[in-house]
Amino acid sequence: MSNSPILVLGSNSFSGASFCAHMLNQDKQVLAASRSVEPVNALLPYKWNNKHQSHLQFKQLDLNHQLDDILLLIKQEKINTIYNFAAQSMVGQSWQFPEHWFMTNAVSTIKLHNALRQLDTLDKYVHISTPEVYGSCEGLVAEHRNYQPSTPYAVSRAAADMSLHTFSDVYDFPAVFTRAANVFGEGQQLYRIIPRTILYILLGKKLPLHGGGHSTRSFIHIDDVSHATQLIGESGDNGEIYHISTERMITIRAIVEMLCEMMNVQFENVCEVTDDRLGKDAAYLLDTKKIRSQLNWKDVITLENGLTRTIEWVKRNIDTLATQPHNYIHKA
Repeated sequence: MSNSPILVLGSNSFSGASFCAHMLNQDKQVLAASRSVEPVNALLPYKWNNKHQSHLQFKQLDLNHQLDDILLLIKQEKINTIYNFAAQSMVGQSWQFPEHWFMTNAVSTIKLHNALRQLDTLDKYVHISTPEVYGSCEGLVAEHRNYQPSTPYAVSRAAADMSLHTFSDVYDFPAVFTRAANVFGEGQQLYRIIPRTILYILLGKKLPLHGGGHSTRSFIHIDDVSHATQLIGESGDNGEIYHISTERMITIRAIVEMLCEMMNVQFENVCEVTDDRLGKDAAYLLDTKKIRSQLNWKDVITLENGLTRTIEWVKRNIDTLATQPHNYIHKA
C-alpha cells in the first residue's frame, strides 16, 4: 500500500463521517466526498476535537452528475483504496420517487464500478451495502447472494450488489461487501429513531412510532462498525460479504422504552402509534461468525453505554440540533 489517502464517498452520511473520524484518529490521510455541503459540526463527527483534522480534505462531488470529476480526483491523488458509503437511503420514502433511488443506488453506482474496474491502481473497493437486500429474515442469516428485496430502496441496492458480484467474479475486481445492522451513536441524523426519540423527549414533542415499533433489530454502535469496516477494507478477502452486528436483538419499541426510562419520562407521554411503512421487513438477524473468526473482530460497546453516549451528545448540542430539520428531506 502506498501513502496515498483513502477515498471516502458519501462522507456526509452518518456512517461515512464516523468512519472518517475513525481513520483520522489513526493518523490516516482521508479524502472525503459527498454531494452536499458539509452539515453543521454537531452532525459531522470528524470535526469533533480531532487533532488530525487537517489530514482530511473535503470535496463536494455528486456521483450522479460529476463522475468524471470523481475519477479525475482518484487518478490525481493516486487513490488505491475506496470506501463507498454513498447511497440514497430511507426505505419508506423510496416508494414516492423510486427512480431517484435507482439512479443513485443502481445506475450511477454501477457506472462508477465500471470505470473503477478499468483502473490498474485500485487495490481495494469497499462497498457499503445493507441487509435490506435480503428481505425479511427468519433466524440468523449468513452472508449469501439470494436477495429478496421488498422495497424500492432495497431493490436498488440489490441491483448494484448483484452487478458488483459479476464484476468481482469475471474481472477479479477487488471489491468486498459490508452489511451492518442498525447503526446508531453520536452524530446520527435526527430523523433516525434513537436521536429523534432523545431530541423529542428533550423538546417535549410527540414521537410517531411506526406500527407500534414491533419489528426486531440489532442496534450496533457506529464505533464498532467503523472498526469492522476498516478491518474488512484492510484484510477482507476480495469478493466476500461480511456482516457487522451485535448478537443482541431488540424491538424498536423496547429501544424507545429504554430511552424513556433512562431519561425519566413515561413512554405513553412520548409516543403515538402510527401506520407501519410499506414493505417494512420484520427482522434482520445477521450471522457474524465470518468477521469474528476471520478478522478477529468483536463489538465492544454495549447498547446501554452507546445510548448513554448518544443522550449526552444530544444534550451537549441541543441548541444546535433543535434548529435542524427533524424529518428526512428528500433530495432528487
